[in-house]
Amino acid sequence: MYIEGDGLPWLRSSLVSADPTPRTPLMLRLMAQDPEPSIYLGRPCYFGFAQTRPCNPWWWTDGRFAPEVVDSMAAALARLMSRHKDAAVVLIGHSGGGSLAMLLATRPIKIAAVVTLAGNLDTEAWTRQHHFSDLLGSLNPALMATLDQRITQLHFQGGKDENIPPALASRFADRQPHAHFKVYPELDHRCCWEEKWPEILQMLSGLSSPARAEQYLGR
Repeated sequence: MYIEGDGLPWLRSSLVSADPTPRTPLMLRLMAQDPEPSIYLGRPCYFGFAQTRPCNPWWWTDGRFAPEVVDSMAAALARLMSRHKDAAVVLIGHSGGGSLAMLLATRPIKIAAVVTLAGNLDTEAWTRQHHFSDLLGSLNPALMATLDQRITQLHFQGGKDENIPPALASRFADRQPHAHFKVYPELDHRCCWEEKWPEILQMLSGLSSPARAEQYLGR
């Protein structure tokens, strides 16, 4: 289950985008490399729905991680999984999609693993880092309870990522006792995850349990 990042919520600091849909959908390109059955899970008001009611810019700015956003995505996921009751879901999210992947993993859905790439896992620390306004009305993954240890957590960060520096995600992983964290020193926020994706997919194919995650990645 692939979840895209925040896309284009703002055109510049004082001008909200009329359509937040990503112009360069990284997760769609990664999904194209994945030989396993996959679904591209959209976010409310993205992908052509920005101008439909009840959408308004709050849903892709301050409210981008609001409980209603998570509820909507969880409901869509539950409907999909009702037709595949034996399937175990792997949630894969980039940037703000990583935030949503972690928040979705707390819902009563059969989740096997959560994988984040350059994940925004502490949104309050992120807004402070960049002197952004607070995301009022949004949930912060860093404040969620420890995720069920039966759900494998893999968090990958780029060593050159200036948008979400590895230290932000590392502090989150430290608070999740069963999370595994890896930095690719040569990557940044967007480049060059496509080149690393075959390697990460190979890791995922062998991760049937947290013990296997320990073998591949360490703590």
